[in-house]
Amino acid sequence: MTDHARIAAAFAHARDYDRHARVQRKVAEELADRIAALPLPSSPRVLEVGCGTGFLTQALHTRGLRGEWLVTDIAPAMVERCRTRMAGAPGMTFAELDGEYGTPECGPFDLICSSLALQWFDDAPAALERMRGWLTPGGHVMAATLGEGSFAEWRAAHAAEGLTAGTPPFPPASAFAGATVERRTEQHSGAREFLHALKAIGAGTADPAHRPLSPRALRRVMARFDASGASVTYEVVTCHLTRVS
Repeated sequence: MTDHARIAAAFAHARDYDRHARVQRKVAEELADRIAALPLPSSPRVLEVGCGTGFLTQALHTRGLRGEWLVTDIAPAMVERCRTRMAGAPGMTFAELDGEYGTPECGPFDLICSSLALQWFDDAPAALERMRGWLTPGGHVMAATLGEGSFAEWRAAHAAEGLTAGTPPFPPASAFAGATVERRTEQHSGAREFLHALKAIGAGTADPAHRPLSPRALRRVMARFDASGASVTYEVVTCHLTRVS
């Protein structure tokens, strides 16, 4: 199974995503505010990459963004959940798409948007440049992803025990042209709740090179994490690319 296939399978089983994805919902709302301020045509052609259950889709629709939409995700189950959320919304087509290696069947687009999906790509900066090529002249790519500072507390708990966390190696914000960075902190009651929340939203897929910890080692890491306050930082990197011609 490829890494992308493992990620798609994990998200397909994230049936309790909406209840646990608090940071993800907030990031989508803030990204929608940024997109609503863009100088888009009155009826733009829109591609959404990694729609999930539809946080960004719904937020943009609520802000009055209409037009012809292609709403996609690598996980067919997520596509269907987003379709259900947006039932009755005009102008929306839903499809399965690997946003990094696939190619949409239609285009070009006035807007390509994505909220917290690109962190699962092998090379997110290169993928964004590829998406730029799918734009109309004057079009926009607007995406929020996670930077290398994300989950710093969980990584630190591993390092304190001489271990390495299995969280993916997210790229630094400097790898993205014209990016802005914001940090959000989510408080948990402890490591057990944190790990449960990650699994519930399908985000528990470890780096393929990571060797799982023994139960004893994991208990030590969890104790360190709890002692540090059981909070987790999300470094949110927002990228904005345009196509001049």
